[in-house]
Amino acid sequence: MPAIRFDGMRALVTGGASGIGETAAKLLSDLGARVVIADLSRANLDGAALRTGAVGATQGDVASEADAERMASEAIAMLGGLDLVFNSAGIGDDLVPLHEQSVERWQRVVDVNLGGTYLMCRAASRPMLAQKRGAIVNVSSIVGIGGFPRRSAYAAAKAGINHLTHTLACEWGPSGIRVNAIAPAYTRTPMVEALLERKAFDPTILERRTPLGRLALPTEMAQAAVFLLSDWASYITGTVLPVDGGWSAFGGAGDVASA
Repeated sequence: MPAIRFDGMRALVTGGASGIGETAAKLLSDLGARVVIADLSRANLDGAALRTGAVGATQGDVASEADAERMASEAIAMLGGLDLVFNSAGIGDDLVPLHEQSVERWQRVVDVNLGGTYLMCRAASRPMLAQKRGAIVNVSSIVGIGGFPRRSAYAAAKAGINHLTHTLACEWGPSGIRVNAIAPAYTRTPMVEALLERKAFDPTILERRTPLGRLALPTEMAQAAVFLLSDWASYITGTVLPVDGGWSAFGGAGDVASA
């Protein structure tokens, strides 16, 4: 069995200027793909393009229909087509009880995470449908699989991504397009590191609850996503893959070690 390679493949990675998106963009590039990264942060794009080896970058808000269409069009123009999409763009919620959360923040979290994934899938699908091949990987979360207090907006958005992934896999499968998602556990991205610095949660509690006993690294999420984008996953579609150190498998009471 040959090693995973993407020679000649054209990839778009959203949220590509940091975290899991940047890590996946570099991995795809290292494995031979020509990559365009997209991100809301103009300040971070140029540096990320150099770090990842991307052939281009495009800036915009995935929650905006106009921006999503433009970013996809710019990526297609830079690459001469599109074969692979990794929808990594997303934002966190406020970690507050539902009755304390503003409607505006709830809507923004849903718009970016779920709406942005929908809009980018829609825009990116057109060249894939025309060529009758392609692969898309979305980013869900363990928060979209189980109930997490104070995560109402994020959980609803990520659960929506799960169902969107299932639906698109069934809709586009006959056209040769595979659609999957990864569901990360807590991963040491800049977003999570910022929460740790604010002491928004205690990492030792998460580590004790996780069978593998630690938080994940962005590289581990990128590797799972790249596998699903590759031909090694050629008969996998409609799957939401937990990449969670065993979190979703654990059904005991309390810590893993004491269950």
